Amino acid sequence: MTPLDDVRVLDLTRLIPGPFATVVLRDLGAQVDKVEDGGAGDYLRQLPPQQGGANAGFHSLNRGKRSVVINLKTPAGKAAFERLLARYDVLFEQFRPGVLARLGLSHQRLRQRYPRLIICALTGYGQHGPLRDRAGHDLNYLARAGLLALQGPADGPP
Repeated sequence: MTPLDDVRVLDLTRLIPGPFATVVLRDLGAQVDKVEDGGAGDYLRQLPPQQGGANAGFHSLNRGKRSVVINLKTPAGKAAFERLLARYDVLFEQFRPGVLARLGLSHQRLRQRYPRLIICALTGYGQHGPLRDRAGHDLNYLARAGLLALQGPADGPP
């Protein structure tokens, strides 16, 4: 028995931060199911190094997860997503603030429809404030913290 044996997580994350967080939940026993769009899916799949048709990091960060393709931009996709969501305890999303609302799936609407649902929203700069709409990646945080300036002299190699 593990701490999260009875917890079901629906994962709308991509690249590294969200998949890392949800694989930790999976390692603690949660059932984590990943929703990917109908295009290329999680961007990390396409990046090198490739192993078995996908990025090696993608395999590591999504181990033990089931995956389903749903296009949240279509009425049929939204309906399928909501039917699926009814079976989960946690929704973990990693969109910029307002994206789910533009899709008709705002946090407020989801909380009303699924009162037990825990919504985890991972963003670079939070849901409110002057930087809320900016993409957040490791390089952005290093630059904002001044750490990139420590990578070497301005006139020398990195």
